[in-house]
Amino acid sequence: MKIENTKAQMRKGVLEFCILSILENGDAYTSEILVQLKDAKLLVVEGTVYPLLTRLKNAGLLTYRWEESTSGPPRKYYGLTETGKIFLSGLNTTWSELVKAVSLITKNNKSKSTTK
Repeated sequence: MKIENTKAQMRKGVLEFCILSILENGDAYTSEILVQLKDAKLLVVEGTVYPLLTRLKNAGLLTYRWEESTSGPPRKYYGLTETGKIFLSGLNTTWSELVKAVSLITKNNKSKSTTK
């Protein structure tokens, strides 16, 4: 089993959470979202983000608006709906609980392996 596959699956699992968290700070268009993900070292391509944004919009978590651009075609800006904000709040709670649980397990396993 290759570690790269597992790492990619872990990143995919948190991508939706990360995108919603980015949009919590205000509306953004896809290129801005990609830059923030890349800055955070989440290597994601446009072909992954566009379908995810569409799925989140269809689920009622996102809305979008078109805005004219001075440097090209109009841009589609995404933002959180009220339902999206509530959903994100639930994800934040779940993420905190998950981080605590994983930290506890990995910390306990490290201390057990050093005492053997």
